[in-house]
Amino acid sequence: MIANADRAALRQAAREAAARAHAPYSRFRVGAAVLTDRGTVHAGCNVENASYGLTICAERNAIFRAVCQADEGPLRIRAVLVYTPTEAPTAPCGACRQVLNEFGPQALVICECDGPDAIETSVDRLLPSAFGPHNLDASSASPGKGP
Repeated sequence: MIANADRAALRQAAREAAARAHAPYSRFRVGAAVLTDRGTVHAGCNVENASYGLTICAERNAIFRAVCQADEGPLRIRAVLVYTPTEAPTAPCGACRQVLNEFGPQALVICECDGPDAIETSVDRLLPSAFGPHNLDASSASPGKGP
């Protein structure tokens, strides 16, 4: 649960980011904004590339921007809002879900669009039994099997 003012800030940032998306191939513009545990909002848009595998999603773009601008200590994401100018909301892709899990396994995920529907869930519901930092904990690694 987040405050209405935080939700409004996320919505505005995500919509503005979607308008700046570089989507010449799919024409599918996406904007995302993340709210950190420090109360800051960071936005990102999808940036496509002619070499499709090099494309970056809006959600990861926003997260990486937040990481780059984090003041101190580990970054924790409280919420992400994904906006698409479509009739139906679109949930984050698998890669974005995995990156969201890294920084906010219980983060609120809000997916909005121009239509009347919305999705509101959490990262752990979108990515159950996720692989994460806990899997790489040195104390849980078997001898000779860990990094």
